[in-house]
Amino acid sequence: MIEKSNISIVIADDHPMILKGLYDELLDNNYNVVGQATDGMQALEKILVHNPTLALLDIDMPILTGFDVIKMAKQKEVATKFIVLSFHKETEYISQARALQISGYLLKEDSFSEVEMCFQRVLKNETYFSRSFEATSLEIVSEDLRRMKNLTSSEKIILKLVSQQLSSSEIAEKLFISVRTVEKHRSNIIMKLDIDNTVSNALNTWAYEHRFIIKEL
Repeated sequence: MIEKSNISIVIADDHPMILKGLYDELLDNNYNVVGQATDGMQALEKILVHNPTLALLDIDMPILTGFDVIKMAKQKEVATKFIVLSFHKETEYISQARALQISGYLLKEDSFSEVEMCFQRVLKNETYFSRSFEATSLEIVSEDLRRMKNLTSSEKIILKLVSQQLSSSEIAEKLFISVRTVEKHRSNIIMKLDIDNTVSNALNTWAYEHRFIIKEL
């Protein structure tokens, strides 16, 4: 097991009291906090400078969200493992975390012992989601992702445009293809994603609800 003092950590939260509490807790438990940030841009800079073992990021931060920071840092191919620490339990946030292949997702209500459990799992290259999440929610999100990965590149493009609430004719005009071709793609997407097409505008509704994860395809 890695010595705690050898685990370098960057933490970011726009609430000073939460940031200080997390910092103090980590220091009291012998972790090496190499950087703190109160907005997303600061967090990204600290990560790129220090290349820490772990980064604990709030999702809702000024300038850049925690998800934005992770996406941009991953594009720079940093070795840091990312854990989000948030109040959000909604499926759309779980979906974004899954789509970005984030190592851990903790809730601010979790105890520090669970934070440490998350560290241990993540450092073993495992993924850890707070025990407060319902297992069914995680399974549904994982299944949605698996199905979306089976779409062709053309179908993914169509799905992204549907999630932006564009009509078939607007998509056809944008992609310089026929409306009939768009409708064929839509039909294939509905079948592959196992969407109930008996409901009016089922694909539009599904795509809008999953828009945050779709944009990461």
